[in-house]
Amino acid sequence: MSATIVQSGTYDLLIDTGFDYESFRLDDPTRGVLNVNKLGPSTSYASVINGATNISVFRGRRDIGDQGIVAGTMSFELLDTTGIFNPFDDQGPYYDPANDQAGLAPLRRVILSRDNEVLFKGYIVNYSYSFELGNLDRVSVNCADEFYILAQTYLAEWNVTEQLSSDRVTALLDLPEVNFPALARSISTGTVTLGGSSAYTVESGTSVADYAGQIQRAEQGRIFIDRNGNFTFQPRIGATLSASVIDFHDNGDVGTAGYDQVGIAFDADQVVNRASVQHKGATSPQIAEDLNSQAEYLIQTNSISGSLLHNDTAALELAQYLLVPDPEPRFTNVSVAFVSLTEAQRDLAAVVDIGDTITIQKTIQSGATSQEFAQELSVEGVQHQISVLNGHRVTFYTSPTTIVYELVLDDPVYGRLDADNVLG
Repeated sequence: MSATIVQSGTYDLLIDTGFDYESFRLDDPTRGVLNVNKLGPSTSYASVINGATNISVFRGRRDIGDQGIVAGTMSFELLDTTGIFNPFDDQGPYYDPANDQAGLAPLRRVILSRDNEVLFKGYIVNYSYSFELGNLDRVSVNCADEFYILAQTYLAEWNVTEQLSSDRVTALLDLPEVNFPALARSISTGTVTLGGSSAYTVESGTSVADYAGQIQRAEQGRIFIDRNGNFTFQPRIGATLSASVIDFHDNGDVGTAGYDQVGIAFDADQVVNRASVQHKGATSPQIAEDLNSQAEYLIQTNSISGSLLHNDTAALELAQYLLVPDPEPRFTNVSVAFVSLTEAQRDLAAVVDIGDTITIQKTIQSGATSQEFAQELSVEGVQHQISVLNGHRVTFYTSPTTIVYELVLDDPVYGRLDADNVLG
């Protein structure tokens, strides 16, 4: 049963009970009536949205420099005034009498949706119960996406062959000890080749999530679980053909979404003027440097060892890619409450996912004049905060990108092959 949250939309929060809690049950005064209750067994989801208070979701990363893969998470609190979430209540509606266990148990599937669009899909990790006087019991629930499972899945020794990064991801997911569903994958073509000699053999006991992180560090793209629960691989971050899916402006432009918080970064920590990359088959690293930047900002190094890249040329290309010789101001995040958006803008903001492109524009006052600064940025992280009383707030964490356009024959602007127009 869904619930409408103030000026935000219609939401549902579903937990897989592991059995059909609505099916016919012998000797039960309510479920023992055949013309009301169906015959099982089957599995059904219990909607707990009407007992939920605050829901918080975070997927992705806050900064492009965060290279480790971390599972997406969701947490929420349930108010249990009738005791139906109590795991000791063997008469409760979500208790499975056939297996003598609570239906709302750890590692059950959980789905959060808004207006039938999924915002998070994952697993219950744990329930934390706080029993209070007056039947004001509270249940804090923590959840994680598929990477929680993959982090606890370990590989047998794997003799890999030289192949494209995206092919390596597919081969990883196809391994019998992983067996990730083919229909729950979104694998884009990679840009780098990974090594296949004995030096690249994957040791027994390596976790799937850890090895996926090694692939990501070689590719410098994105690996994450999207909002629909799909394992997603995106190639090296750089120029993109993707147009902005939503524009955030602070000047009230027609057709743009307003915002109430924006982060700006402009600091020395952004600078990388010496990069070192050594692949598994090498005896020494490949070095890329920017001497002018070192003279200006001192030496600031990014070092990667044990890279999966297949040769020195690829390692040097990665080292050059990692160089950021000069700090540039950029918008790092933007946050908006749904109450300030139109319904159409809420629909757009709710489904923005990692890898999408958004636009942020801010007006800067300088004396008697003002200037408008706009940047098109890639989304690296998505945070949803949903309160039954205060509505929905979303925050997007970003990284720089360059928008390029698909070549259009005979067009005076898009008909030339250059840095801004590319073959699609």
